[in-house]
Amino acid sequence: MTTLPERAVRRCHSVVNPIHSALYFSPDLRREFAPAGLDDINAAYFAARSAPLGRVGAGIVTATFHNFKHELVARHLPRVWDVLSPEDALDARLRAVDSLLRRLLGEEALASRELAEAAELALRATEACSRPARPLYAANADLPVPEAPHLALWHAATLLREYRGDGHLAALTHAGLGPLEALASHTASGRGMSPKWILASRGWSRQEWEAAREGLRGRGLMDGEGGLTEAGVRLRGALEDETDRLDRAPYEHLGTAGVARLTELAGVFAGAAVAAGAFPADLIGRS
Repeated sequence: MTTLPERAVRRCHSVVNPIHSALYFSPDLRREFAPAGLDDINAAYFAARSAPLGRVGAGIVTATFHNFKHELVARHLPRVWDVLSPEDALDARLRAVDSLLRRLLGEEALASRELAEAAELALRATEACSRPARPLYAANADLPVPEAPHLALWHAATLLREYRGDGHLAALTHAGLGPLEALASHTASGRGMSPKWILASRGWSRQEWEAAREGLRGRGLMDGEGGLTEAGVRLRGALEDETDRLDRAPYEHLGTAGVARLTELAGVFAGAAVAAGAFPADLIGRS
């Protein structure tokens, strides 16, 4: 078994994940889904991300996505499948990814040997991912790998992101953190989405948000200023450590040198995407 440097898994994930998640903040996604009548960004998001699961309803998506209020999900699913099949949603998703990466990275980067190498490394890492108890990973793993290197890189980043995410939900459940408590504690750490973006995109009300924060205070995890207590810091640290443990297989398979190289390359492309405005400036923060 490969012994990876401390935090190597987390560092690699932190630069691979933005290559996947930039799609959900892009105008490209809404543009590709608007012709089907899905011009609401939440409708486009639920259709794009759940399409690998097939023609699913709100219950499965609430369970696998975890931190969205069920009523918001049910507002869009399964209704979206009346106007757009999952197969068509997958095609629209890939068109949006193509447009997004061409816009953020540029044609020279997309044609580079470095991008092709990053795609090859990320795909090699996914060879060690396993399907049991990983529903979002498993659904995406059944899809064909796109031929174009930039689309293959996005596909591999998606597999790695959903694999880690599935494991993270198990860790949250074990820690006794429900969807809104998980969001609120992550925000309190200074590393999670800001309340503005959570309330705008996850379907929760301000009253529900404050109730979750009060619940965390009652458990001794949040202080009066909205930050984490020492116990809260320990809990969030333990959560990330457990998530890393559950996420080790693909990176151990890739090996120390491969992980370091993927981290280097993905860091360049993720950094370029961020610099090009892939994410809102106020997306992360406690306020």
